[in-house]
Amino acid sequence: MQLDKVDLNLLRYLDSLLREQNVTHAANQLGITQPAMSNGLRRLRDLFHDPLLVRTSDGMMPTALAIQLQPRVSLILQSVDEVLHLGQSFDANSSSRVFRIMASDYAEATLIPPLMARLQKDAPNVILDVMNPSDVSFHDVEKGKVDLIINRFETLPQSFHQKSVWVDRFACIAHKDSELAKNPSLDTYLKSQHVWVSKTGFGVGVGVQPDEVQKLGWVDSTLADMGQKRNIRLFTRNYNVAMRATEQLGLVATLPLLATRLLADNCDIVVLPTPFEIPPVELKMLWSPLLQHDPGHMWMRKTISACAQVIAESN
Repeated sequence: MQLDKVDLNLLRYLDSLLREQNVTHAANQLGITQPAMSNGLRRLRDLFHDPLLVRTSDGMMPTALAIQLQPRVSLILQSVDEVLHLGQSFDANSSSRVFRIMASDYAEATLIPPLMARLQKDAPNVILDVMNPSDVSFHDVEKGKVDLIINRFETLPQSFHQKSVWVDRFACIAHKDSELAKNPSLDTYLKSQHVWVSKTGFGVGVGVQPDEVQKLGWVDSTLADMGQKRNIRLFTRNYNVAMRATEQLGLVATLPLLATRLLADNCDIVVLPTPFEIPPVELKMLWSPLLQHDPGHMWMRKTISACAQVIAESN
């Protein structure tokens, strides 16, 4: 097979087909018609003398050869993309680009407002589209449909690029008249009623099972290791709801310290150190290899890192 006789656009078709495993979806991703993509698949099959994608009861599935080709084709396209972006620059002051960022409630509340304030100065026409975890899948990020995901993660796809945003420690918030505010001990903490708040990962969430302690996160796993359990009366995925519950319902919330700043002006709430040691939480941002060398994307990552550093240093 001679290179000068191969249409290199077919590699883009192949990469999209292997990602989507669906001719129509692959065509939509590349902005071409479904017949054009079907013709591209036919040419690819002729080129590699292999069906590449086979229709099964579970949909289109890649052949053994296609599985071997996928990482190599992806690497080739990334290298070409890097070459094409050499010498290019991103003019933040004039750009009107929309950056789509999936952020957890914690990340959105603590990072996005200061980030937007910086963008208003440095990139007045840039637009942020902030999405929540239930809006996004890892597949969306892998395809570059979402620029960045900013969240806490237990497991990560190895193909993604990642960077730490900051490391935060936990704190308690309680009403100033609560027993915990008067006596911030472990015994008082365990006797108090609590609000649980968390939302990590992707996709539509499922209901919490209070007895499945190991699935409730760092706070409850740490208590379980101590042979203890807190009395959780309210489960929520919204940090604002959790913090209002401390003010209006007298519940205790245990959450990252940076999030407690949202109540800095509330005289009825006190911020207390946790009466037991909880491992710190790391906020990370992840992105697709497809966007690694994009000048605008590189600028945004750098801007987020600079903004996050200022926030973390004031902690």
